[in-house]
Amino acid sequence: MEQHLYEPVHEEFRELCRTFLAREAVPYHASWEEAGLVDRAVWRKAGAAGLLGLDVPEEYGGAGQRDFRFNAVLVEEITTAGATGLGFGLHNDIVAPYLTELTTDEQRKRWLPGFCSGETITAIAMSEPGAGSDLAAVRTSAVRDGSDYVLNGQKTFITNGEHADLVIVVARTEPDAGAHGLSLLAVERGTPGFERGRRLDKVGLKANDTAELFFNDCRIPSTNLIGVENKGFYHLTANLPRERLSIAVAAVAGASRILDVTLDYARTREAFGRPIGTFQHNRFLLAELATEVTIARTFLNQCVAEYNAGRLTVADAAMAKWWTTELQTKVADRCVQLHGGYGYMREYPVAKAWLDSRVQTIYGGTTEIMKEIIGRSLGL
Repeated sequence: MEQHLYEPVHEEFRELCRTFLAREAVPYHASWEEAGLVDRAVWRKAGAAGLLGLDVPEEYGGAGQRDFRFNAVLVEEITTAGATGLGFGLHNDIVAPYLTELTTDEQRKRWLPGFCSGETITAIAMSEPGAGSDLAAVRTSAVRDGSDYVLNGQKTFITNGEHADLVIVVARTEPDAGAHGLSLLAVERGTPGFERGRRLDKVGLKANDTAELFFNDCRIPSTNLIGVENKGFYHLTANLPRERLSIAVAAVAGASRILDVTLDYARTREAFGRPIGTFQHNRFLLAELATEVTIARTFLNQCVAEYNAGRLTVADAAMAKWWTTELQTKVADRCVQLHGGYGYMREYPVAKAWLDSRVQTIYGGTTEIMKEIIGRSLGL
């Protein structure tokens, strides 16, 4: 089906992304996976190529493109290239709005140039050992002391956590207010009492650094408060649809990529004297997957258009996130099966896709949380 989301300028940007990834990421990604961390230099190269800060105003070194289609193109190409270690999506799609929409002039001048150049790698720290989707359970605290906040607590599953130079930390500033007593504090590398824990050993996404973070009597100046004190929950809620849309973009791109790989395999791999794709069961299965991926892409494209128009709702973003990520894991699983024993070998891209896709239904809000959001929107 012909898709009508992208214009020629977006396809030109796609070629830039492909060229960059082919040169600066794909040849090194296997070694990054072995190390559990991408080379930090790739961030600076991405900044020089114009791949960071896509919607950051030009005065701070960004591209000034308030068009999420550019963000989507980059996420699609990273996924298609299999360069899952690159945390550019979190940096551009998830952290950027906090730094462009909720900051003061002084904060923007301080943080955004490095954000765009790749000198300042960012992360956002919400999850804790005892608090994932339930923000009301956040225990990390920030107590006001004069002109500072004293920050104490622990965060886990933090993408870009090891490389991050600037971490937006969700902390409790009103002890008895549940989710409505949270604030966002920017914690910078080198702050006394800010420590990184172990590099987490994940099932997939091996090159994408994920770390534990510890805050022990960290003194954070009040000038590092992002947005309004005790309004962190509202700030997070406003930005979560964009995060979920970005995850959905990666999900559809990942499902499309591994389906294409499997179609090629089904045309060439023979069993009982003929290509395995000619057996009716396999042909029907691939037909079903192709149909579902096409439907997912069509809905996703509509969601991107709605986001650009300022109309993407929390419920629609939740629908996109849960449906596309569940589809991605389904496609990966079925494609492993179609590859037979080779599908279980990590040198085959289908095995890596299977491992890498599994977390998609978990982070950014689990499938169950997405369904809860949608159910409430129905008045249930």
